[in-house]
Amino acid sequence: MIYAVSDIHGCYDKFLGLLDLIKFSDDDTMYILGDMVDRGKDGIKLLFDLMDRKNIVALRGNHDHTAFLMLKHLGMSVDSYDTESLLEIYRMWISDGGHTTYKAFKKLNKQDRRKIINYLATLPYYREITVNGKNFFLSHTIPEKEKMDSFDDCRMSDFLMGEVDYEKVYDKDRFFVTGHTPTGFIDESYTGKIWQKNNHIAIDCGAVFGNPLGCICLDTLEEFYYDTKE
Repeated sequence: MIYAVSDIHGCYDKFLGLLDLIKFSDDDTMYILGDMVDRGKDGIKLLFDLMDRKNIVALRGNHDHTAFLMLKHLGMSVDSYDTESLLEIYRMWISDGGHTTYKAFKKLNKQDRRKIINYLATLPYYREITVNGKNFFLSHTIPEKEKMDSFDDCRMSDFLMGEVDYEKVYDKDRFFVTGHTPTGFIDESYTGKIWQKNNHIAIDCGAVFGNPLGCICLDTLEEFYYDTKE
């Protein structure tokens, strides 16, 4: 089976619980649509786990990208800063949940810091796959329909911070599976649940904010939820 999950944000216990719930095995594949780190306390632990899993494909989210930029410039000499502008980005990152990632990163030895930086550097920002005859575009987010229609003109930032037109069908022959925006902000009645409409599948259920970690099986479109409160 092929699964997709997003925005784990350091909720490592929920991630492990979800793998157990779906009975994830070596014969399965999972796509993580970005934002593995920040906010939750175990983002670094999650990254080390993912490095050793050959059947999990992690994509780049905006938090992963910012963490990469910050740790690349600051991480190998964590007590120094090159420019005032870099320091300002650092302050914004820390205030948006990066403090948990940075705190854990500082405890690593130099070799493990380099492993984290190298892993974050390799993360792609989208994947296109076909499962049981259904076509899927997987990414952390996507831009508005008009910009997505001119795909060759899109930038990486469009797939990290883009604003999805959820009420528009982008492509009747393709599903767009994204995270980034907690589903409760799309429709309040879907708080903590996966949202599906107009060939969009939004799977950020807001796990780090106390909601379940949601996951969808792309073979069947069956939804799964794990909550440590259960």
